[in-house]
Amino acid sequence: MPNAAVTNAIHRYATPLTTGLFAVSTVSGIALFFHWAPGAFHGMHEWLSIALLLPFALHVWKNWSGLVGYLRRKTLLLPLLASAGGGRLFVLPAGGAGGRGGNPAFAAIQVLSQARLVEVAPLYHMTTDELLGKLRARGLEVNDASQTLAEVAATGSQQPAQLISELGRDGRH
Repeated sequence: MPNAAVTNAIHRYATPLTTGLFAVSTVSGIALFFHWAPGAFHGMHEWLSIALLLPFALHVWKNWSGLVGYLRRKTLLLPLLASAGGGRLFVLPAGGAGGRGGNPAFAAIQVLSQARLVEVAPLYHMTTDELLGKLRARGLEVNDASQTLAEVAATGSQQPAQLISELGRDGRH
């Protein structure tokens, strides 16, 4: 059991620290949600959320008897299950049980890199022949329009994402 000074400090500061860090986490979370200066808020949100863990644990310890009361009355179970269920929605992959979660831009790059040139050309506002010519002008080896962007990028020791980006900058609009 901690000494009286430690217990007093926990009782005095656990809830105020939890409240303060939660308030900052709320502000930074709202800013991230609305994409307001994400560079400024992302690190703050992550690190202060980690820092929140210790005051939260102390707050739980301080209020343990109250939590046990919630457990006995079965009023804590439903909110915990609802919170876990809500969190699970963000962890589950968007494509169902067999898919992967993650950044949709990365998923789009993967799809584009495996697309045949004949399918990709219209995305860049080009005919298939124009796209083949542009790729050949870059020094890439292109045999026919059934090749994928990944296959063509590999002939120039290039990453597919780099080629996709460069074509986007060069495409007609």
